[in-house]
Amino acid sequence: MPVRATMSPTGRLGSWNGGIGVMTARAIVIEDAPEFAALARHVLEDAGYDVTVVADGADGVAAVRSLAPEMVMVDLGLPRLDGIEVCRQVRTFSDAYLMVVTGRDGEAELVKGFEAGADDYVTKPYSPAELGARVSALQRRPRTVAGQNGEVREYGPLRLDPAAREVSLHGQRLHLTRTEFDILDRLTSSPGTTVSRTQLSQQVWGAAPAVGSSVLDVHVGNLRKKLGEPSRRPRLIVSVRGVGFRFEAPETEALRSRWAVS
Repeated sequence: MPVRATMSPTGRLGSWNGGIGVMTARAIVIEDAPEFAALARHVLEDAGYDVTVVADGADGVAAVRSLAPEMVMVDLGLPRLDGIEVCRQVRTFSDAYLMVVTGRDGEAELVKGFEAGADDYVTKPYSPAELGARVSALQRRPRTVAGQNGEVREYGPLRLDPAAREVSLHGQRLHLTRTEFDILDRLTSSPGTTVSRTQLSQQVWGAAPAVGSSVLDVHVGNLRKKLGEPSRRPRLIVSVRGVGFRFEAPETEALRSRWAVS
């Protein structure tokens, strides 16, 4: 029987009905509640993913390491290993799209999830339409920021390679999440220029981002930490009150000296 091939959600050639010799985008759902695991599987399969469901955190990390998926959904309230720790461990070896699922109230849990490397979140109880919209928003997110070239950018001790999606500081590679890289890629593409919150969100998450302003703040905060920025007076990624953010290139000797290795 001939193999019918389709494009996977991540832009790679995917298989239809288990065809041999073509690649299928994978997703892993780490969820211990059967009803939500089934719902997530249904939505992700409709989106074109080959889905594996795992019921606890430790096995979930092992599955991500083994299967190298493009999308991972992680419930925060998991047995054996909680969802926050799952995110932390997954981010040490994977840059998959990472969505946290929570039934807990309050922003604190979500902030912890984003600090651990999550790209987006959904709150229980959620509908298939809501989860589908979140998944679609992640799929629309460009691998690189639209309109930017692949030339390596160097600003003092900071080096960013858009093509390789790598960033180094003082010669040491920084381990950024996809979202953190995309934010830095956009801001460093036009140093000294203020980028509005709306522009930054649209260019990082897609034309209709399903994220709030506080989510963007958490990602920018995490990025600043990895760049060694002081929390009170950041000197590279500067907040422009009421507008957005601006990257200040360390071009002067005075600025470079303040950014020297301590």
